Amino acid sequence: MSRTLTGQCFCGAVHYTVTDAFRYAANCHCSNCRRRTGSAFKPFAGIEREKLQVTKGADHLALFGEVDANDTHCKSCGALLYSVVRDGAFVHVPMGTLVDDPTIRPTHHIFVGSKAPWFTIRDTLPQYEGHVPS
Repeated sequence: MSRTLTGQCFCGAVHYTVTDAFRYAANCHCSNCRRRTGSAFKPFAGIEREKLQVTKGADHLALFGEVDANDTHCKSCGALLYSVVRDGAFVHVPMGTLVDDPTIRPTHHIFVGSKAPWFTIRDTLPQYEGHVPS
């Protein structure tokens, strides 16, 4: 049985729980993820949407996008809490918002074709120009 992980925004207004049963994890280097996080890339883990529950501060959520495709932030501190993707079926959880240590680790880099020119990837994980090929 999977354990439950906790996560939260920077200011603590929003808390969530998520099952430690992530399906995949990656480091995304696309320009949108860099802008969303203010970093060279976004390490994220993907899981079915129903396995993440906001446990505190639902009234502090700010959605950017549509119901089935959005970035969900804390409207108090602006932290990106998760992105709703794949027609609303999955969420991508920025691993930096997790309080607890998940068992999954990023297994590859995506969108390295548009990575920040000032950042050098120094690990040996596979790198893909865009999404992972089918």
